[in-house]
Amino acid sequence: MTAFRPFTCDDLFKFNNVNFDPLTETYNLKFYTQYLAKWPEVFYLAESPNEHIMGYIIGKVEGEDDNWHGHVTTLSISPDYRRLGLAALLMNFLENFSEKKHAYFVDLFVRKSNKLAFDIYTKMGYFVYRNIRDYYRGDQDEDAYDMRKALSCDKSLIPY
Repeated sequence: MTAFRPFTCDDLFKFNNVNFDPLTETYNLKFYTQYLAKWPEVFYLAESPNEHIMGYIIGKVEGEDDNWHGHVTTLSISPDYRRLGLAALLMNFLENFSEKKHAYFVDLFVRKSNKLAFDIYTKMGYFVYRNIRDYYRGDQDEDAYDMRKALSCDKSLIPY
């Protein structure tokens, strides 16, 4: 059985098993606490019965006036808990929250080399909106796909 709940400050000391994955972007403590303070409603985790963090999603819903969108900042599932559908459940949570805020779409960025994540997002209805050159900086700069999924407010968002 999996429990889904809001991320808390204490969880920052328990989520290393998820962040050790080489495809997971790891940020500094200030980054996590800023998201937790500003968008606590879309910083959610999946937890096992023995209270191990199985995965988490960090997102935000932002915009001005009537022009809002959801954004997946990071989604990561611990290697021990992959292929259980947790990514889809956490994504659905963020999409539903974005719908309630009348967002037009949800977007995310994914490494071009991360075929597994790309395939998951494509199956969930996301499409490549554009390519962003050298989005990921490091030993080898890498391009990212800006992927988007239209929500009920805007069914006119058509893949190019």
